[in-house]
Amino acid sequence: MQSKATTVKDYLASLPEDRRAAISAVRDVIRRNLGPGYEEGMQYGMIGYYVPHKVYPAGYHCDPRQPLPFAGLASQKQHMSMYLMGVYCGCVDGKDSDRARWFREAWVKAGKKLDMGKACVRFKKLEDVPLEVVGEAIRRMPSDEFIREYETSLAAIGRTPKKAAPANSAPKTAAGKKAVAKKSAPKRAASGTPATTTRSAKKTAARR
Repeated sequence: MQSKATTVKDYLASLPEDRRAAISAVRDVIRRNLGPGYEEGMQYGMIGYYVPHKVYPAGYHCDPRQPLPFAGLASQKQHMSMYLMGVYCGCVDGKDSDRARWFREAWVKAGKKLDMGKACVRFKKLEDVPLEVVGEAIRRMPSDEFIREYETSLAAIGRTPKKAAPANSAPKTAAGKKAVAKKSAPKRAASGTPATTTRSAKKTAARR
């Protein structure tokens, strides 16, 4: 369930009070432990933590226009979700990396039940989350190390980061195409006649 909110403040304000309190508490832990090279903002309709293009110009290989995702927080219909790409990164052939194994074990040792997919941790209330484990997971992955592991994972499947599209590239929309067509239209003379027509008239007059 993606939100249409454009800022984190608006996203939090749109949540029911109990969800807002839980998401805010997890968000505070992430922000306190987030290292240099990451930024917070809205991404994919949720609160996102990512490596911005100014740090990693290639962006996300699935969509180079997006900055490289690192973590995320979302309020879904039946639960809340925390996305931890930093934990999942390095998992190959369905096998957990050392970091992923540590995370799963630390979560269970904290006495909490873990409901986790590849990178998504689902929870229904704040009490389900060992915040100290979340903080440690975020702190364990500096941005430069995350980028290295991300590129290593891509190389393992025979892929390389794509170059992000220029920010001023023409949009693939009807409006964008119309603007391009308008820009490439022939120049007009002062009288409002296309310049090509004016040149033809001059040649005709010369022949006369």
